[in-house]
Amino acid sequence: MSVITFVCAGQMNSAITFPAFENGHEVRLVGSPLDREIIDGLRKDNYHITLKRTLHEGIRYYQIEELEEALDGADLILGGVSSFGLDWFCDEILPVLPEEVPLLTVTKGMVDLEDGTLVPYPHIFAQRQPEGKHLKLNAIGGPCTSYELADHDDSHVAFCGDDMETLKYIRSLLETDYYHISLSTDVVGVECAVAMKNAYALGVTLAVGLAEKRDGKIGAVHYNSQAALFGQGVKEMMQLLDLIGGGPENIIHGAGDLFVTVFGGRTRKIGTLLGRGLSFDEAMEELSGVTLESIVIATRTARAVRKLAQRGRVSLDDYPLLMHVDDIINHGAAVQIPWKKFTTVKE
Repeated sequence: MSVITFVCAGQMNSAITFPAFENGHEVRLVGSPLDREIIDGLRKDNYHITLKRTLHEGIRYYQIEELEEALDGADLILGGVSSFGLDWFCDEILPVLPEEVPLLTVTKGMVDLEDGTLVPYPHIFAQRQPEGKHLKLNAIGGPCTSYELADHDDSHVAFCGDDMETLKYIRSLLETDYYHISLSTDVVGVECAVAMKNAYALGVTLAVGLAEKRDGKIGAVHYNSQAALFGQGVKEMMQLLDLIGGGPENIIHGAGDLFVTVFGGRTRKIGTLLGRGLSFDEAMEELSGVTLESIVIATRTARAVRKLAQRGRVSLDDYPLLMHVDDIINHGAAVQIPWKKFTTVKE
């Protein structure tokens, strides 16, 4: 039996306690400063108030002030902060983590630099760890919703990091007959692929709102338009992967994650509202209080592409869906899918 400490009690981190506990490990779940109510509820009856699932009896729960105790003797640490808590995790958690214990993060995202370079979060963690510290940094990517993982629906993800032996060790602790894990040392490819899907999921779900607007009926669906936008999204994601030096095989994780995101969650809501005809500000007001990583990733990705275009490295004409999404959320444009720009002629 190993000891696995989960730092942050968000939905995905908490869902991974299911395979961890069922593999016979001691599981410790630590709440962030924003998770106090979650931890209090779990201590009462093991019910997770945002995941809306009952966790296994026997998991040990900690508030953030008890982090040191929860880390004592750990063999693996999982970090579950959202991208909005990135600075907190870097400033408050990385300095206290033991170097010898691998860290696996569920945080999906990337940062754009001044020159248009896109940097995945694991590399940001590496850059922001205390000087002289060398943490074993790894991350998860792929199509996996927290509630379906908790319900034991078959899921296929990728663990990525710099050292294959470390990845094999982590997989040995967490893999089950329903949690299937590929391994890759292509951190840029895996993490950027699954981050980019947020931007393109917003683009695909514009078609949902457009269908509802056209038919005058909430819930109206037209799959042709969604499929066309999905295909264009995958095409642009593949181009971006090539641009940043990620392996093309990692499109399986990005495209799969795109599929999952299109069918539910906050990104689908914002895309649908925009497609119905709401302005970006109106849509955000209707979703007040909801954090939208898709907006952050779409903005960063489009900004990077625009910078690269200024340097002559790419053409904006190769990214019509991304540019339209950016125009909608950052430049006040109305939804008007640039269908003609998607078509090609090959001789």
